[in-house]
Amino acid sequence: MLELVLSLCVLSGTWLALKGGFGGHGRGLQVIGFDPNALGLGALAVAAAMYFYGWEFGLALILTVIIHEFGHVAAYRVCGHTDARFRLIPLFGGVAISNQLPASHEKALFIALLGPAICLGPMVTAFVISDLIVATSMPVANFLYVLGLVMGGLNFFNLLPFWPLDGGRIVRILTEAFVPRATRVVSVAMTVAAAALALLTGSLFMLIFVLMGWQSLIQSEGLIKVQRPMSHRCGLLSLGAYFATAAAFGMAGVPLLRGFF
Repeated sequence: MLELVLSLCVLSGTWLALKGGFGGHGRGLQVIGFDPNALGLGALAVAAAMYFYGWEFGLALILTVIIHEFGHVAAYRVCGHTDARFRLIPLFGGVAISNQLPASHEKALFIALLGPAICLGPMVTAFVISDLIVATSMPVANFLYVLGLVMGGLNFFNLLPFWPLDGGRIVRILTEAFVPRATRVVSVAMTVAAAALALLTGSLFMLIFVLMGWQSLIQSEGLIKVQRPMSHRCGLLSLGAYFATAAAFGMAGVPLLRGFF
């Protein structure tokens, strides 16, 4: 019971952090750039995941991506971006979109971190409820356990210091706050490290992802200079939040990641 109370506290903390960001403006859910071929490819990818790893994994993966991207959107809205929305991309997950650049490094880091961080509460709650109902409802308990693993593993990977993952974006912002002269070097190093990991693990998908991110890195190099800098105090608090969030996901998700690398 204590674990359930703690999980509800985490959910409440997330709600407070994103208060005002859950409601949107406009016409609600919109389908942008619908492509039947892309939809079929995405469905095939999900079906393959379900076939090789079980239906629980495929469904958990979809839910995790949706919640993660909505975390970015809610954070955008908290920062005043009322146009924020996200788009699901077959095989690549999703991407949060806003027509405005975050005004400061502090807001940019908040938006990057809250994509993964919004999954903390659901992840902990899934594990707790799974443990509570395992004796009475094994199928539901198994799914919730897999959901917790997927949320942990996917978000821990997303917080690794590789560009263009959220972790890479966060590390670049923190580098700009503490050692601005090293920002370009650190950015390139993160991209090279991600490419090396893709080659070492034989992950063609990750290599393509890194190559696509290289263009965004070049384009964003000038943008980071026009945003309002972050204070050292805020940088230290952000660094602590980043490490704490990554550690929490790591403890839950590393067992899953070991099966892929």
